[in-house]
Formats: sequence, structure tokens, C-alpha cells
Amino acid sequence: MPAPPPRRSDDGGRSRSSTSGRGAGGSTSRGATGGGAAKSNAAKGKRQGAQTGQPARSTSSRTGRGTGSYATGGGAGRGNRQTGATSSRGGRPGDDRGATDIPARRDLRGAAVDLPRWVVENLARVTPKQRVAAALEELGEATAAFTEGKYSRALRHGLKAKDLAPRDTTVREVLGLSAYRAGDWRVALRELRTYRRLTGETTHLPVEMDTLRAEGRADDVDKAWQQLQDLGGSPSALKEGKVVYGSHLLDIGRVAEARALVTPRSLSPKPHEEDLRVWYVAARAAALDRDAEAARRLRNAILQADPSFPGIDELESWIAAAG
Repeated sequence: MPAPPPRRSDDGGRSRSSTSGRGAGGSTSRGATGGGAAKSNAAKGKRQGAQTGQPARSTSSRTGRGTGSYATGGGAGRGNRQTGATSSRGGRPGDDRGATDIPARRDLRGAAVDLPRWVVENLARVTPKQRVAAALEELGEATAAFTEGKYSRALRHGLKAKDLAPRDTTVREVLGLSAYRAGDWRVALRELRTYRRLTGETTHLPVEMDTLRAEGRADDVDKAWQQLQDLGGSPSALKEGKVVYGSHLLDIGRVAEARALVTPRSLSPKPHEEDLRVWYVAARAAALDRDAEAARRLRNAILQADPSFPGIDELESWIAAAG
């Protein structure tokens, strides 16, 4: 549903953890973050920083630009990552299996007007009937607030929705992404981990990494990165993971490793948003490695694809310092 909150990682995104990124999250993300309520969810889907991944029915990642806020930032808690996605488990659009006890439209008091039918069905499937209408109302409010960038409000409604429908994966996802964007790392990590356990999806693992980065938990960032490598994920999620982990490596002075991880083999003429975030971190790494020429080449490729890409002024200062 909503995309993860914009953080600022070093990927040119908007994650809170990094120095300048669009990111995790988000991004990342999709990319966080970054992002707003999921595209598939509340349908007002504005921008999602950068989508961290697009699982079968990721609500958040469809809302905006998911995981993409950690890119420019310097680490979790420093950037904003928009990444959101609503779990596909428990039902998909057009899947009516188990869709019982769903309140009639007139009984929802407009609560689910902006929610996809599959979201309504999934929540009704795992929630006591007497709580469904109220839970949908709170979820609708949370996703609307997320889409509008009102993350503290989204967090409040998300917590209420969780009290009413704790087993619903969309609720846990929206709550986790809202907390991420609002800077409540404890709640964000708890809810996104719960979402991952319930769905088996790694879509928001980059956002988890960015959150750990924001808390300064370097060893745990390493473990989460390894977990993403072991479990795998969508191409977008893996790229967002690179954005966050590359920014993390730069945070702790491992410039050569960061550069080896994020430097692209070639520059596509039609890059995705998550590609631009990876390029941003690569440009920063090149600048910190005193390779101004490579940094400029990457900067130019980013600007050619997106003249309004965030964090460019900061990148220019790094390049200038590199000579």
C-alpha cells in the first residue's frame, strides 16, 4: 500500500539513513518509501520514491515510488526511502477464495472506497467480522495520509488498524512503511519484519536495512544484506538493497568495496528509478575515491535521465572536492 517513508541513503534517493538518496526503500522502496500509500492500495498513488520490489500484490510499491529514499542520504535515519508493497498472500484481485463475511458496501461507511477489492477481501478473511468495517476505515485513513505525505498521521491510523486487524499483511505493511517515513525506527523494523514473516516476501528488506542503518547497527545491516542475498528478491528489490548497502559501506569508510558493489557495467539509455539511485551511490563512491571523471560521467547520465533527481547539488560538492 504505502511506499516506505523517504529516507536519505547515499543513493540519491530520499531515505533518512543515507546521505543523499531517493531510496529503501523505499525506497526504497518503487524505495520507502520511499513513497506513499501503495499504488495498488489506496489508488491515489502519487510517488513512491523507488520501489523496492514488486511482489505479486504489493500495495505499497504501487502507490508511489517505493523504496527510493535512502539513496542520497547517509544512512538509515538520514534519508527517506519509499518502498511499499502489500502482500499478495491471502488473495489477489479476482481471487474470491475464502472471501466470506465481507460487509456490504453500505456498511463500510466509505471506509474502503479507495481500497482495492482484494485488500478488503484479504482483511475480512483474517479479521473478526465485527471489526472489519472499523479496520478498513483506519486502513483507508492510513493509506490516504501516507499518500499525502502525512506520515505521523498515517502511523497513528496504522496503529489503530493493527489493533483491529493484527493478522492482515496490508495493515502491517502500511504501518511499517508509515513508521519508517515518520522516523520511528523501532516500530518500522518490527512491523516490516512481521510483514516479511507473514508473506515470505523480501520486498521491504532494503527498507529494513536502511532502518538498521539509521539506528547505527552496522553489524545488523551486514546480516540483513546477506539475508537478502540468500533469499533473493525482485530485480528492483536487489538494486534497492545495493543502494542501501553501498551507502552503508560509504558510511563506514569502505569506499573501495562500495564502489565495486554499485559501479554499473554499462549505463542504460532507459534506466529505471532504482538504477538512477544505484548510479548516484556509484558517483558518490567514485568522488570519494578521487575519481572525478567517473563521478561526472555518472552524474551526467543521471541528469540526462532525470534533470530533477534529488541530491545533485550534494553530489556536485563531492565531485568538486575530488578535483
